[in-house]
Amino acid sequence: MKFKALAAKIFAARVARRNKKWISKPLKTQQKVFRSLLKQAANTQFGKDHGFSEIETYEDFTKRVPVRDYEGLRPYVDKMVAGEPDILWPGKPLYFAKTSGTTSGAKFIPLTKASMPTHIRAARDAILSYIHETGNSDFVSGKMIFLQGNPILKEENGIKLGRLSGIVAHYVPGYLQRNRLPSWETNCIDDWEAKVDAIVEETKKENMTVISGIPSWVQMYFERLIETSGKKVGELFSNFNLFIYGGVNYEPYRAKFEALIGRKVDSIELYPASEGFFAYQDKQGERGMLLLLNSGMFYEFIEAEHFFDENPKRVMISEVKTGVNYVMIISTNAGLWGYNIGDTIQFTSTNPYRVIVSGRIKHFISAFGEHVIGKEVEQAMQLAMQDHGFSITEFTVAPQTNPDDKGLPYHEWLIEFDSSPEDLSAIAETIDKHMQDQNSYYFDLISGKILQPLRIKSLKKDSFNLLMKQQGKLGGQNKVPRLSNDRKIADGLYDLQP
Repeated sequence: MKFKALAAKIFAARVARRNKKWISKPLKTQQKVFRSLLKQAANTQFGKDHGFSEIETYEDFTKRVPVRDYEGLRPYVDKMVAGEPDILWPGKPLYFAKTSGTTSGAKFIPLTKASMPTHIRAARDAILSYIHETGNSDFVSGKMIFLQGNPILKEENGIKLGRLSGIVAHYVPGYLQRNRLPSWETNCIDDWEAKVDAIVEETKKENMTVISGIPSWVQMYFERLIETSGKKVGELFSNFNLFIYGGVNYEPYRAKFEALIGRKVDSIELYPASEGFFAYQDKQGERGMLLLLNSGMFYEFIEAEHFFDENPKRVMISEVKTGVNYVMIISTNAGLWGYNIGDTIQFTSTNPYRVIVSGRIKHFISAFGEHVIGKEVEQAMQLAMQDHGFSITEFTVAPQTNPDDKGLPYHEWLIEFDSSPEDLSAIAETIDKHMQDQNSYYFDLISGKILQPLRIKSLKKDSFNLLMKQQGKLGGQNKVPRLSNDRKIADGLYDLQP
């Protein structure tokens, strides 16, 4: 065994022992984080405005600090962007992670001296957790690729800003720098298609052992590799055995990936965002990701079903239940307070606390009261793929409220298949059955003849990539919503069809 692989095993065991301490005391850990956050931010403008020095209990906190989204915190963030110190967190942020907001335009999410290390540590610990569980560490001696955004940062009022993945690129540990690809020059290419082509040229003759990125964009990389080399990815990279991903559910892609690779490889799921690195997969055989309770973030949860009520109940980690769809609210050492990140999650375990991302609170279909969420459509698609043996590139779902044939409304599934199946009606019937099995509201609407069963629209190759390119969102951390309550995405896809 090479020295680096052996050292990784030793380090992984040490980190596992350290993490076991907070994992075994989740409630005490969160209380400690809660107290620390309030104390550190008491003299900020936000802390003074909300009486942090007078908060004694969680109930005090919920009374003084309402749940806000980015727009709610924007007056404070705008002051930080202008260069004012001590607004949401002591001092000035180290960075702003610039993201594309759906309703707010560009968002500037602060990253502070306190919060930045938690992003790096979580990414590291995810890999070390895998090493400690499986004993596999040889990959650390090979080449690793992380498909990410441009690392060139701008500066405004003394604070650097860029995409989160570009910011994180500046923090790759020294012992991994020699192993890391692509090169700095290639990483700085803005045009995503040109960037992928350059990455292919840089990596096709290397000993790639780890590949990481959002599945849809890694898929493009794999397809270009095969086009260039004429070989399956697993043949080209014989030592490639670990895929690290985040951002979307991997399951709809898994069959396609295994076909492109030519074999199965282990995978690690991550749950990173500009607002914080929330969770990672800590066990290969367990469903869900370990929620990071010691990373400078205090978590609250609101049942998604009641989120839009006038005064929905907020609960701490001690009150959550498995299988319930929650909106996740965070308060962080980057200065986000009672912040709704927009994600919905479900707990798969409370000992330890593990979560899956079930969707977005704004990404759902409920044109008729059906309350369909991302997790349900992904599960239905996955089961249909298993039943019928097809694979897909991408899909999204939208309501059709005014069919041309004047019939009952329905859900339309716009799917880009790898190769067009012969019997779309059989696939549609299977998906619809799995949807009805999961969602009682949808079942009632179908059985009550309010909705007709779903229909499938088969899309031409590259439809989703072309749509994202038109919108200036090709590559990076951008992804197509699995479902929406209107037809904006669907209509855009229809415009691209012959």
